[in-house]
Parts: sequence; C-alpha cells; structure tokens
Amino acid sequence: MPRIENTILIRKGRDTAVMVARDNEAFPQFMDDVESVTVLTRSDDLKTVVSEWVGIVPKLKKRITWAEEDVWDPDQGILNFKQISGDFDEFHGTWIFTEIEPGLTKFDSVLVYRLEIPLVGALINAIIHKTMQNNVEATQQAIKKRCESGV
Repeated sequence: MPRIENTILIRKGRDTAVMVARDNEAFPQFMDDVESVTVLTRSDDLKTVVSEWVGIVPKLKKRITWAEEDVWDPDQGILNFKQISGDFDEFHGTWIFTEIEPGLTKFDSVLVYRLEIPLVGALINAIIHKTMQNNVEATQQAIKKRCESGV
C-alpha cells in the first residue's frame, strides 16, 4: 500500500495551525486542487466531521470524489481521517501538529492510499503516486501559507 509522509514547519502557534486545518470548508479558497468540500455532519463536540470532497488531478484530467470522516483531538493537535466512500480503494491518514516552541509548529502528515485503475501499468501508478505526493506537500504548504498570512 503506498504511504506518503511529509513534515513542514509553520511559523505560527499550534492553535492557529489546528484552527486553519479544521476549517476544511475553506480549503477550496486557498487550495488549487480542491474544487469543493461540503460538510455533511458535525458531532456535537465538533471533533468528528463527515464531508464530501471533489479534488482535481490536472495531469490525469480527472476529478476524484470521496466522503471522508475526520476525527480531531484538538487538545493534542491530531487529526485521523479516512475515506468512507468514493473513488479511492483505500484512503486514510493522520495529521499531527506539534508546537516546537512558541510561534513554531511542526506539521507531520501521513497518507496511506490505494487507487486501482483497471488496465493501467506501472507508469500510471508512478504518476498517481507522484501526484499524491505533490498533493500532500501542496496541502501542507497551503495550510502553512494561510496560517502565516494571518487569514
């Protein structure tokens, strides 16, 4: 199963980074590869969110759709997410926000995915993996930029 791990530093406190990351409905405003996010349900304690996503994969000229369950532990700065329906055969991961020092947060992202496209070879699978890796990095950079810009 393909697994992607990446870490970046955000020059803001953890609370700010978590606040930006929890506002997934705003992602289409600042992430080019997210066409839409629609929240379907939120738990009363706001820690569990189910949402529908439409992502854009320009290199493959394809849209990918899925519904995702996000479970947050905001006190620890941890998100566990998983697809509950959609185009991926498997899609789950974790975001961890750790305040290294006041005003500096480490953002670790782990994504495990499987996307089976019938009758495609290793070349297309390599393109998909590179696209997923680029997406993880772009997502982290977009959240970093949003945090650091003070929006």
